Amino acid sequence: MTIRSVWWAAAIPGAEAPFDTAHLRIFYPAKPTGSDAERLSGVFPADPAQAPYPVAVIVSGVNVGQEAYRWLAVELASRGYVAVTYDWVGELFGGLKGITPGVELAAAKPDAYGTRATTPSVPVILDALKTMTGPVAGLLDLDNVALIGHSAGGTVILQSARFFPTVKAVAAYGTHTMVATMLGWPAGTVLPAQVDSPVLLMNGENDGVINGSADRYGESVVKRDPISRTFDEALPDAGGDNLQVTFSGANHFGIVHPVDETAARAFLDLPAETDPAATRAALADVTTAFLDIHLRGASGDVLDKALQNPDIAGIRRR
Repeated sequence: MTIRSVWWAAAIPGAEAPFDTAHLRIFYPAKPTGSDAERLSGVFPADPAQAPYPVAVIVSGVNVGQEAYRWLAVELASRGYVAVTYDWVGELFGGLKGITPGVELAAAKPDAYGTRATTPSVPVILDALKTMTGPVAGLLDLDNVALIGHSAGGTVILQSARFFPTVKAVAAYGTHTMVATMLGWPAGTVLPAQVDSPVLLMNGENDGVINGSADRYGESVVKRDPISRTFDEALPDAGGDNLQVTFSGANHFGIVHPVDETAARAFLDLPAETDPAATRAALADVTTAFLDIHLRGASGDVLDKALQNPDIAGIRRR
C-alpha cells in the first residue's frame, strides 16, 4: 500500500496573529496512476476502495512537533484510516509560546469544568476537514472520528471528547486528568473525564515525566500513578469497553519517534527498558484494533489478539 500526505491549515478563533493558525498534515492510502499530474505535483489520488475512511486525529503533547507522530499516522493510514496531525504554535503557560494541543485553562477551573471543551483546537481541526480540497475530499467519514492524544494532548481530549459528537473512540498515552492546584482545585484532584465513547488509556512502566510534574498537583511525589487513578476514578464502568494497557519498560515518550531532545521535557523521562520500536509496534496494533472495533464494528477478537503481545505488562478493563 502506498501512503501519501497533504497539508492544510485552520484558523483558531480568538487567537491573536501570528499565533492563530494550525498547520495540518493528512495521511491517506493512495492509488498511484503514473500520471503527469502526479509527477509534476507530487500529489497522488486517494485509493477509493475503502472509502469513506474513518478519521484519526492525533493531538500532540506540549512542544512535541507533529513529525514525532508521523510513524503512527503512517501506520494508521496503512490500516485503512485517514490520520491527521497538526502543529499549532500558540499560548502555553506563563506567557510562553510553543507547540500546543490547545488548552483553555479557564475551561478547566472549578466553576467551568464540564461545561465546555478545554481545547479550542480540536473542533477547529474537525471543521477544517469538512471543507478541505485535494485528494481526500469527499472520501472522509467524519461521522466516525477517533482522537488519539499524548501527554497534555491526551488530557485535553479526555476533558473534552463528549463535546464532539462524531468522536466514537478516544485513545491516550502517558496522560491523566489530575489537575493543577493553580486552577483552584484541591491537591490530588482527579477530574471526571468528559468522554461518552470508549477509552483506551495507555502508559509505560517507566514514565518519568508524570512523576516530575507531581508538584503541579499539590504532591511532592506522585503517591499513586495518576494514569491508573484516572482509569479508576475519572472513567465510568463501560462494561469492559474502557481499557488500560501498560507497556513493559516503556517511558513517557514511548509513543514518539524520533524523540527531540532539544524541546519538551524528555530530560525528565526515565530510560526505556524495552526496545522503543517494539513498544511502538505493540502500541500501533492495540490502538488500531481498538479503533477497528469502535469505528468499524470489528469483532473483539482483533483486540484480544493484539493484547497478547509480550511487550504488554498489564491490561485492565472496566
